[in-house]
Amino acid sequence: MRAALALAARGLGRTWPNPAVGCVLVRESWVVGRGWTQPGGRPHAETEALGRAGDAARGATAYVSLEPCAHTGKTPPCADALIAAGVGRVVAAVEDPDPRVSGRGIAMLRAAGIRVDRGPCGEEAAELNAGFFLRIRRGRPLVSLKLATSLDGRIATQSGDSRWITGEAARRRAHGVRATHDAILVGTGTALADDPELTCRLPGLNERSPVRVVLDRQLRLPPDAKLLATAQDVPTWVITAAAADSARRRALEGAGVEIIEAPAAPDGRLSMSATLQTLGARGITRLLVEGGSALSASLLQQDLVDRLYWFRSASVIGGDGLPAAASLGVERLFDARLFARIETETLGADTLETYRRS
Repeated sequence: MRAALALAARGLGRTWPNPAVGCVLVRESWVVGRGWTQPGGRPHAETEALGRAGDAARGATAYVSLEPCAHTGKTPPCADALIAAGVGRVVAAVEDPDPRVSGRGIAMLRAAGIRVDRGPCGEEAAELNAGFFLRIRRGRPLVSLKLATSLDGRIATQSGDSRWITGEAARRRAHGVRATHDAILVGTGTALADDPELTCRLPGLNERSPVRVVLDRQLRLPPDAKLLATAQDVPTWVITAAAADSARRRALEGAGVEIIEAPAAPDGRLSMSATLQTLGARGITRLLVEGGSALSASLLQQDLVDRLYWFRSASVIGGDGLPAAASLGVERLFDARLFARIETETLGADTLETYRRS
């Protein structure tokens, strides 16, 4: 099952709106087929594994990181494919929460006389597809907030100088994080100040660049922005208010940007909860946020951060530097946002700490 999970992880950032699934077929202690969900969400992992196994799949045990699907979409149900291949047993790590499946795949297999077991590595499997599960259950993607700060939590000096707080190894790792997410989000302030590309620039992983999303209520992105220069090659979405300037809208669309309207919050800013629902409706399951202190604070205030990727350099900037998150209005420790650290990595002189919502 852990091999199936490792295969599933290959699809993270590439399979949306579908989950990333892995499948390993074992017969008489030999692995006879392996598969994982392909880019765009199909073919599914089971179909890939069965195709590689051929006749050797008959009587084999299929270890699948997620319950086989039971509905006909753009491809037939994987439960039917396993039945037709004559597998003898299916081991599923976790049940699929999608109401079109949700136990039906397991029921179909058992009705066909196939033994089905559940549970091995269930927590790992649920963590791997936490974004898909959130989109099914709450209509929004998993939100991962990425921060690169000094030891004292500053993202820039008082003058705004921020390149580079962390070293090359940490920046490479950050690009690897991008590759495992469906979309990457920044606010207008970051887009204007940093003029980022928001792509994955690791050798061999250029095609893993996520959809780029900019919150730009007034459509202030300049025509010479790097995001616009590559919008024809890398999907680029700008989320704005309904009343945004029509001439600027046409200019952005002419550059290849897709304009998406989202409701505003009572303070006139774009509603973060509505924005996440909008992205979820478009199939986004894993969203990486690389915004500035205002966007980070907005998400934290509304308890919308599910994971934290905190890159920390061995430097101290001081209290006059720009904080990682603007004011949260926390008066009591009881009201502080709590996270549980799940991993620590050393990256040259820097450190990456990964946290999960507590």
